[in-house]
Amino acid sequence: MANQAAAGADVKKVKPSIVEEFVAGAKKGFYIGAEMIAPAMVLAYVLIQFLDITGLMKSVGKLLEPVMILFGLPGEAVFALVAAFFAKAAGCATAATLYSKGVITAAQATILFPACVTMGTLIGHFVRIVIVSNVDRKWHSLLICVPLVDAAVVMILTRILINVMGLNG
Repeated sequence: MANQAAAGADVKKVKPSIVEEFVAGAKKGFYIGAEMIAPAMVLAYVLIQFLDITGLMKSVGKLLEPVMILFGLPGEAVFALVAAFFAKAAGCATAATLYSKGVITAAQATILFPACVTMGTLIGHFVRIVIVSNVDRKWHSLLICVPLVDAAVVMILTRILINVMGLNG
């Protein structure tokens, strides 16, 4: 019996080949795309279509125009940020949809993309990290605000960079 235990300890684990590692990574990437990215993009498309059809996009856009103009964006661009709040891909897809509909320019989409990535999926990350790890409640507001401030700063910096490069048309 002792010999069998010793023989089992001598057996080395077989390391997967590079092809097996690649296939496993490709499967994981496919499932991430199918389970997370695609639904977020569909959400963005449905959101924009609903807001456009109902006329809410124009109404809310006019209301938020004074704030969004600080970033060189029309009021309707706020919907890309709202979508990004739930999923980065949804925010970027919303910005792309706004661009394809002629609501924003390429330069304005460029201002939105880093903000969508910076603050993107804030709700999901907040729940998965802050709530699950039992962070003291006194820090919750700060932990929500930091990514929002980061997004505002990156939009201003991107706007400045676009203007310096002469790409604001």
